[in-house]
Amino acid sequence: MLRTGFRLVTGRAGQMAKSAPEPPVRARVTVSGRVQGVGYRAFATRAATHLGLHGGVRNLDDGRVELEVEGEKVAIERLLRQLKAGPPAGYVTKIETEWGTATGRYSGFDIWY
Repeated sequence: MLRTGFRLVTGRAGQMAKSAPEPPVRARVTVSGRVQGVGYRAFATRAATHLGLHGGVRNLDDGRVELEVEGEKVAIERLLRQLKAGPPAGYVTKIETEWGTATGRYSGFDIWY
């Protein structure tokens, strides 16, 4: 028997159990700190695209950056960790997240002006 560190979960009659896919969710994220003029929107776009997320990012007049993101919750949570780190020239002081139901209206991830 080969041990790989993975746990095999079985259902009835020894069949592998499959968990139902979770429905996509929506997150509205606002990021505070030194996040404008440092490549933060491009950074966020690359990170979200790499994670297969949809939506967009924009600068707000008050100096914050706002993202609207849809996709798997686990992927959005990974994005939030990356957003906290930010690009090298940026500095994040606060991230606020509002969760909701996905709308399905986005097909990619864009920078909004």
